[in-house]
Amino acid sequence: MVKVYSVVLAIGVVGLLVVILGGAFAENLGRTEHDPGRRIGGAGRAAIGGLVGFGMAGLSAEFSTFDLSWSMALLVAVVGAGAGAVWAWYASRGSGSDADPV
Repeated sequence: MVKVYSVVLAIGVVGLLVVILGGAFAENLGRTEHDPGRRIGGAGRAAIGGLVGFGMAGLSAEFSTFDLSWSMALLVAVVGAGAGAVWAWYASRGSGSDADPV
């Protein structure tokens, strides 16, 4: 399961970098309609937050000093995914012009 958490975390981090760097690049060029954060909307940003949360919580549970079973680590990872998705949605709501999809 460590490999699954690692791959999911890598995909989430790449998505996060695309949103952050793509948004900065689009803003610098004055073409905010091409901002990936606006294009994917709140649900897409929540999905990226869920991926990062799942990967980080899963890896943290697997390498914990509490010697958790794989099923308990999976439960922690699912809770982390939910928390990451909720936080990404909450943080992006009402944050100005980039919170609304194009």
